Amino acid sequence: MVTPKTIPQYRKLYEILRKHILDGVYKEGDLLPSENELCQLYGMTRPTVRQSLSTLSNDGYIRKHQGKGSIVHNLPREIGILSVSGTTSAVGDRKLKTTIIVKPVLMQWPADFMFSLTQLEKESGCIYMERVRFLEDIPIFYDISYIANLNLPRITARQFENKSLFQILRDYYRIEIKGGDQRIKAIPANTKISRFLHLKKEQPVLHLERKMETNNPDLFLYSSIFCNTEKYSIFGRF
Repeated sequence: MVTPKTIPQYRKLYEILRKHILDGVYKEGDLLPSENELCQLYGMTRPTVRQSLSTLSNDGYIRKHQGKGSIVHNLPREIGILSVSGTTSAVGDRKLKTTIIVKPVLMQWPADFMFSLTQLEKESGCIYMERVRFLEDIPIFYDISYIANLNLPRITARQFENKSLFQILRDYYRIEIKGGDQRIKAIPANTKISRFLHLKKEQPVLHLERKMETNNPDLFLYSSIFCNTEKYSIFGRF
Protein backbone atom coordinates (compact mmCIF):
# COMPACT_ATOMS: atom_id res chain seq x y z
CA MET A 1 0.00 0.00 0.00
CA VAL A 2 1.24 3.48 -0.80
CA THR A 3 1.92 5.42 2.39
CA PRO A 4 0.73 9.04 2.73
CA LYS A 5 4.31 10.33 2.44
CA THR A 6 4.73 8.73 -0.99
CA ILE A 7 1.33 9.54 -2.50
CA PRO A 8 1.92 11.64 -5.64
CA GLN A 9 0.17 14.99 -5.99
CA TYR A 10 -2.18 13.84 -8.73
CA ARG A 11 -3.35 10.98 -6.50
CA LYS A 12 -4.08 13.35 -3.61
CA LEU A 13 -6.38 15.40 -5.84
CA TYR A 14 -7.91 12.20 -7.24
CA GLU A 15 -8.79 11.05 -3.71
CA ILE A 16 -10.30 14.42 -2.79
CA LEU A 17 -12.49 14.55 -5.90
CA ARG A 18 -13.45 10.89 -5.64
CA LYS A 19 -14.58 11.39 -2.03
CA HIS A 20 -16.59 14.45 -3.01
CA ILE A 21 -18.32 12.43 -5.75
CA LEU A 22 -19.12 9.51 -3.44
CA ASP A 23 -20.31 11.88 -0.68
CA GLY A 24 -22.68 13.63 -3.09
CA VAL A 25 -20.91 16.98 -3.19
CA TYR A 26 -20.87 16.45 -6.94
CA LYS A 27 -23.87 14.46 -8.18
CA GLU A 28 -24.58 12.54 -11.36
CA GLY A 29 -24.40 14.95 -14.30
CA ASP A 30 -22.66 17.76 -12.39
CA LEU A 31 -19.66 19.52 -13.87
CA LEU A 32 -16.45 19.41 -11.86
CA PRO A 33 -14.50 22.68 -11.53
CA SER A 34 -12.42 23.48 -14.62
CA GLU A 35 -8.74 22.60 -14.87
CA ASN A 36 -7.85 26.25 -14.23
CA GLU A 37 -10.07 26.36 -11.15
CA LEU A 38 -8.61 23.13 -9.76
CA CYS A 39 -5.06 24.43 -10.35
CA GLN A 40 -5.84 27.61 -8.42
CA LEU A 41 -7.82 25.87 -5.67
CA TYR A 42 -5.24 23.18 -4.87
CA GLY A 43 -2.03 24.88 -5.96
CA MET A 44 -1.21 22.21 -8.52
CA THR A 45 0.15 22.35 -12.05
CA ARG A 46 -2.05 21.72 -15.07
CA PRO A 47 -0.34 18.38 -15.94
CA THR A 48 -0.98 17.19 -12.37
CA VAL A 49 -4.65 18.18 -12.52
CA ARG A 50 -5.05 16.56 -15.94
CA GLN A 51 -3.55 13.31 -14.64
CA SER A 52 -6.01 13.33 -11.72
CA LEU A 53 -8.96 13.88 -14.03
CA SER A 54 -7.71 11.26 -16.47
CA THR A 55 -7.49 8.71 -13.65
CA LEU A 56 -11.02 9.58 -12.47
CA SER A 57 -12.22 9.11 -16.04
CA ASN A 58 -10.43 5.77 -16.42
CA ASP A 59 -11.97 4.57 -13.15
CA GLY A 60 -15.47 5.54 -14.28
CA TYR A 61 -16.18 8.44 -11.93
CA ILE A 62 -16.35 11.14 -14.62
CA ARG A 63 -16.74 11.46 -18.35
CA LYS A 64 -14.72 14.10 -20.17
CA HIS A 65 -16.61 16.03 -22.84
CA GLN A 66 -14.83 18.29 -25.30
CA GLY A 67 -16.01 21.85 -24.81
CA LYS A 68 -17.94 21.05 -21.63
CA GLY A 69 -15.44 19.69 -19.11
CA SER A 70 -15.56 16.79 -16.65
CA ILE A 71 -19.07 15.48 -15.97
CA VAL A 72 -19.72 13.26 -12.95
CA HIS A 73 -20.70 9.67 -13.67
CA ASN A 74 -21.34 8.21 -10.23
CA LEU A 75 -20.64 4.49 -9.91
CA PRO A 76 -23.50 2.28 -8.61
CA ARG A 77 -23.29 1.62 -4.87
CA GLU A 78 -25.89 -1.08 -4.23
CA ILE A 79 -26.29 -4.73 -5.19
CA GLY A 80 -29.51 -4.27 -7.15
CA ILE A 81 -30.37 -5.82 -10.49
CA LEU A 82 -28.34 -3.31 -12.51
CA SER A 83 -25.55 -2.49 -10.07
CA VAL A 84 -22.19 -4.05 -9.33
CA SER A 85 -21.18 -2.95 -5.87
CA GLY A 86 -20.17 -5.32 -3.09
CA THR A 87 -22.49 -7.32 -0.87
CA THR A 88 -21.74 -4.97 2.02
CA SER A 89 -24.05 -2.37 0.46
CA ALA A 90 -26.92 -4.79 -0.10
CA VAL A 91 -28.36 -4.31 3.38
CA GLY A 92 -27.89 -0.55 3.60
CA ASP A 93 -25.72 1.10 6.23
CA ARG A 94 -25.88 -1.76 8.72
CA LYS A 95 -22.56 -3.52 9.22
CA LEU A 96 -22.01 -7.03 8.00
CA LYS A 97 -19.79 -9.44 9.89
CA THR A 98 -17.72 -11.93 7.95
CA THR A 99 -16.56 -15.46 8.65
CA ILE A 100 -13.86 -16.79 6.32
CA ILE A 101 -14.67 -20.36 5.26
CA VAL A 102 -11.75 -20.74 2.85
CA LYS A 103 -8.88 -18.26 3.14
CA PRO A 104 -7.62 -16.72 -0.12
CA VAL A 105 -5.62 -19.33 -2.00
CA LEU A 106 -4.03 -19.44 -5.46
CA MET A 107 -5.47 -22.19 -7.67
CA GLN A 108 -6.41 -23.12 -11.20
CA TRP A 109 -9.83 -22.12 -12.47
CA PRO A 110 -12.59 -24.75 -12.17
CA ALA A 111 -13.04 -26.72 -15.37
CA ASP A 112 -16.76 -25.89 -15.53
CA PHE A 113 -16.41 -22.21 -14.63
CA MET A 114 -19.57 -20.09 -14.83
CA PHE A 115 -18.14 -17.50 -17.28
CA SER A 116 -15.82 -17.78 -20.27
CA LEU A 117 -12.21 -16.85 -19.53
CA THR A 118 -9.49 -15.18 -21.55
CA GLN A 119 -6.32 -17.08 -22.38
CA LEU A 120 -4.38 -14.78 -20.03
CA GLU A 121 -6.74 -15.63 -17.17
CA LYS A 122 -6.46 -19.34 -17.83
CA GLU A 123 -2.66 -19.14 -17.82
CA SER A 124 -2.51 -17.03 -14.64
CA GLY A 125 -4.93 -18.92 -12.41
CA CYS A 126 -7.14 -17.28 -9.79
CA ILE A 127 -7.33 -16.32 -6.15
CA TYR A 128 -10.17 -18.29 -4.58
CA MET A 129 -11.99 -17.44 -1.34
CA GLU A 130 -15.20 -18.45 0.47
CA ARG A 131 -16.98 -16.27 3.04
CA VAL A 132 -20.25 -16.19 4.96
CA ARG A 133 -21.64 -12.72 5.73
CA PHE A 134 -23.82 -12.16 8.81
CA LEU A 135 -26.28 -9.42 9.73
CA GLU A 136 -27.42 -9.39 13.37
CA ASP A 137 -25.99 -12.92 13.69
CA ILE A 138 -28.13 -14.20 10.81
CA PRO A 139 -26.16 -15.62 7.85
CA ILE A 140 -27.43 -13.89 4.73
CA PHE A 141 -24.68 -14.34 2.11
CA TYR A 142 -22.53 -17.34 1.26
CA ASP A 143 -20.02 -15.73 -1.08
CA ILE A 144 -17.52 -17.55 -3.32
CA SER A 145 -15.02 -15.19 -4.97
CA TYR A 146 -12.61 -15.72 -7.85
CA ILE A 147 -10.08 -13.00 -8.73
CA ALA A 148 -7.86 -13.25 -11.78
CA ASN A 149 -4.28 -13.63 -10.51
CA LEU A 150 -2.79 -10.63 -12.29
CA ASN A 151 -0.30 -8.47 -10.38
CA LEU A 152 -1.91 -8.73 -6.93
CA PRO A 153 1.17 -9.35 -4.74
CA ARG A 154 0.57 -10.78 -1.26
CA ILE A 155 -3.20 -10.71 -1.62
CA THR A 156 -3.49 -14.18 -0.08
CA ALA A 157 -1.81 -12.78 3.06
CA ARG A 158 -4.31 -9.92 3.50
CA GLN A 159 -6.78 -9.86 6.37
CA PHE A 160 -10.32 -10.30 5.01
CA GLU A 161 -12.16 -10.96 8.27
CA ASN A 162 -14.91 -8.31 8.52
CA LYS A 163 -13.32 -6.42 5.62
CA SER A 164 -14.67 -5.39 2.23
CA LEU A 165 -12.97 -7.15 -0.68
CA PHE A 166 -13.58 -4.14 -2.92
CA GLN A 167 -12.02 -1.79 -0.37
CA ILE A 168 -8.91 -4.00 -0.01
CA LEU A 169 -8.49 -4.07 -3.78
CA ARG A 170 -8.82 -0.31 -3.89
CA ASP A 171 -6.55 0.50 -0.93
CA TYR A 172 -3.71 -1.88 -1.75
CA TYR A 173 -3.88 -2.30 -5.53
CA ARG A 174 -5.80 0.76 -6.81
CA ILE A 175 -8.35 -1.53 -8.43
CA GLU A 176 -11.77 0.05 -8.99
CA ILE A 177 -14.92 -1.81 -10.04
CA LYS A 178 -16.38 -0.23 -13.18
CA GLY A 179 -19.27 -2.43 -14.29
CA GLY A 180 -20.17 -5.97 -15.04
CA ASP A 181 -22.64 -8.71 -15.87
CA GLN A 182 -24.72 -10.85 -13.57
CA ARG A 183 -27.20 -13.68 -13.72
CA ILE A 184 -29.83 -14.12 -11.02
CA LYS A 185 -32.07 -17.09 -10.35
CA ALA A 186 -33.70 -18.98 -7.49
CA ILE A 187 -32.33 -22.43 -6.73
CA PRO A 188 -32.93 -25.07 -4.01
CA ALA A 189 -30.30 -25.01 -1.28
CA ASN A 190 -27.98 -28.02 -1.30
CA THR A 191 -26.46 -29.51 1.84
CA LYS A 192 -23.50 -27.10 1.93
CA ILE A 193 -25.55 -23.96 1.27
CA SER A 194 -28.22 -24.91 3.79
CA ARG A 195 -25.55 -25.53 6.44
CA PHE A 196 -23.85 -22.16 5.93
CA LEU A 197 -27.09 -20.15 5.67
CA HIS A 198 -28.95 -22.07 8.40
CA LEU A 199 -31.72 -23.10 6.03
CA LYS A 200 -33.55 -26.32 5.36
CA LYS A 201 -32.23 -28.39 2.49
CA GLU A 202 -34.06 -27.64 -0.78
CA GLN A 203 -35.30 -24.31 0.61
CA PRO A 204 -35.16 -21.67 -2.17
CA VAL A 205 -32.21 -19.27 -2.16
CA LEU A 206 -31.31 -16.45 -4.52
CA HIS A 207 -28.18 -17.22 -6.56
CA LEU A 208 -26.13 -14.45 -8.20
CA GLU A 209 -23.33 -15.18 -10.67
CA ARG A 210 -21.32 -12.04 -11.35
CA LYS A 211 -18.49 -10.94 -13.62
CA MET A 212 -17.08 -7.53 -12.71
CA GLU A 213 -14.90 -5.30 -14.87
CA THR A 214 -12.17 -3.17 -13.31
CA ASN A 215 -9.99 -0.23 -14.29
CA ASN A 216 -7.41 -2.83 -15.32
CA PRO A 217 -8.78 -4.08 -18.66
CA ASP A 218 -7.27 -7.55 -18.12
CA LEU A 219 -8.44 -8.01 -14.52
CA PHE A 220 -11.91 -9.35 -13.76
CA LEU A 221 -13.55 -10.38 -10.51
CA TYR A 222 -16.08 -13.18 -10.38
CA SER A 223 -18.43 -14.25 -7.62
CA SER A 224 -21.06 -16.85 -6.93
CA ILE A 225 -23.32 -15.54 -4.15
CA PHE A 226 -26.09 -17.45 -2.40
CA CYS A 227 -28.53 -15.15 -0.60
CA ASN A 228 -30.79 -15.95 2.33
CA THR A 229 -33.69 -13.52 1.84
CA GLU A 230 -35.97 -15.14 4.41
CA LYS A 231 -35.75 -12.13 6.75
CA TYR A 232 -33.83 -9.43 4.86
CA SER A 233 -34.52 -8.39 1.28
CA ILE A 234 -31.84 -7.24 -1.13
CA PHE A 235 -32.36 -3.82 -2.56
CA GLY A 236 -30.76 -1.53 -5.10
CA ARG A 237 -31.41 1.56 -7.17
CA PHE A 238 -31.78 1.25 -10.92
